[in-house]
Amino acid sequence: MLDVKMVNPFIEAIMNIMPQLGFQSITKGNLSIGDQFMTSKGVTVLVGLTGGMRGNVAYNITEDTAKKMASIMMMGMPVAEMDEMAQSAISELTNMVTGNAATNFEKYGLRVDISPPALVVGSDFKSKVSCNKFLVVEMIVGSLVLELNIGIL
Repeated sequence: MLDVKMVNPFIEAIMNIMPQLGFQSITKGNLSIGDQFMTSKGVTVLVGLTGGMRGNVAYNITEDTAKKMASIMMMGMPVAEMDEMAQSAISELTNMVTGNAATNFEKYGLRVDISPPALVVGSDFKSKVSCNKFLVVEMIVGSLVLELNIGIL
């Protein structure tokens, strides 16, 4: 189901959750359609959607962006590598955003449950995002780009 309305709960969630974690200046970037596979930028977190809709969302960022985001979430503590602490911070960020988006879907009469996030570190691998065509939403958080790949069946 390629419906742009399915993007709004995620955008609202990012606008709501990110400032609570110390991120400022959040804007929506490009919106496009992905075809077949998403190519990882370095750190990808997959979260499944079940219940009133089925599919998943893949959060896709560079490793440098992931380290900067983890640092902001950890009150400015330097993050030199994607260690267990940094991975945990990024997983929690995506968990909070997706959970908030699931709550937002209730406004549309959809009860959505989410799976625990699965984080993968590594670039240039391809991942299928639930369906052949999926929505790709860029969110600009300060100077950092967070790409959401939303595949809903």
